[in-house]
Order: sequence, then structure tokens, then C-alpha cells
Amino acid sequence: MIDLYVWPTPNGYKISIFLEEAGLPYRVIPVDIQAGDQFKPEFLEISPNNKMPAIVDTEGPDGKPYSLFESGAILMYLAEKTGKLMPKDMAGKYRVIEWLMFQMGGVGPMLGQAHHFRQYAPEPIDYAIKRYTNEASRIYNVLDRRLGKVPYLAGEYSIADIAVFPWIRPYERQGQKLEDYPNLKRWFDAINARPAVQKGLELLKDKVRSGPMSQQAKEMLFGSTQYQKR
Repeated sequence: MIDLYVWPTPNGYKISIFLEEAGLPYRVIPVDIQAGDQFKPEFLEISPNNKMPAIVDTEGPDGKPYSLFESGAILMYLAEKTGKLMPKDMAGKYRVIEWLMFQMGGVGPMLGQAHHFRQYAPEPIDYAIKRYTNEASRIYNVLDRRLGKVPYLAGEYSIADIAVFPWIRPYERQGQKLEDYPNLKRWFDAINARPAVQKGLELLKDKVRSGPMSQQAKEMLFGSTQYQKR
């Protein structure tokens, strides 16, 4: 059994989608990042960077419980555990890892900054909005160019696609239009139509924020609480 510590965010959806694709049984343990659950000592024991998602595999290596944080590492672990969505051959495996690292080092951080400065910053900062919107456009072009050559990022559907897909869903918040990237749109629509993906996106759907972010949530996510020594 996989205990999934999570909140409905792009990084959280990566893991719920994989678990649905792989058919692994899992329990969802909500970590309300807007209320500060990520700073609780018991959560920090399994995720020392106070970020979700994190997992505890109750039947980990040698049959013992095993905890893991960082969504990319979790995807690699689960792919190896199940033998799914990661090629066995060295060339294919590292093609997947290459695009997974592109997501972890580029797609997530840069699109996250676009979200922040376009929506959450206390006051508009034109330079930051322009910089990260342009960087989002650049990343979308990288993906579109790649997907003009192959059906999925590493050739076959893999954890690389699962990692990138949730970050493309809020494309409008990043100042983008999918219609401007036809290859990316074809890929996005194909993944979005997968039953396991739709099931994974139901993760804590009653907790998805529909209105403006509260001041308490902004403090927990962006304020001084982040920087307290623990």
C-alpha cells in the first residue's frame, strides 16, 4: 500500500495519475498547504523540505516501510517498483529521465514563477511578469518542437509525460494558448483523454480552490512562515 501525502496541485497530480495508471492501491493523506500542514513535525519526518507530495510505501525495499519525497524521485521509484511507464533498456530509460529532469528543473520552476508573478505577487512587477511569461512561451516551444517528432516526450508514454502534463493544464494562468502549439495540444488532448489520468485528477477535488487565495494561505505559501527555522 502507498500512503500518499498530497494536496491537489500539479506536483500532487503527478503521483495520483501514476498510481491510477499503474493500478497500485493507495491511501490519500491530505496535506493542506494553505493551512500549514506541511510544517507539522510528523510531515517533516518524511518530507524534510516541507513540500508535498511525499509517500510512504508500506511494503518498500526488503518489505519494510520506505518514505520518499520529491515528485520526480517518487515517479522513478514507483516506475521501478511496478516495472511500468519506464523502459528497461538503457537508451530508452535515459530518454525518459532526460525529459523528467527537464520538467523538474525547468517546466515546474519556471511555470510556477509565471503563476506567482501573474497572480499571487502583492503588487504587479512588470519585469517579472514579462520574464516568466516569456520563459513559459520558450518552454512551450521546446515541448511543441519535440512533440512534432514523437508522439510522447520520450517516444512512448512514460513518467516524463505524467510529470509535465499537470503543469500544462493551467496554461492560461501562464499567459499561453494551447492553439499556438499544435503538437503540444495534440499531446495534451491525448493524455487528458486517458481514463487513469481523469481518475488521477479527481484527487481531493473537493479541496480545489475556486476563489481568490486567502491572506492566511498566502502567508503559509509565500510569507515568513516558510523561512522559520525548524
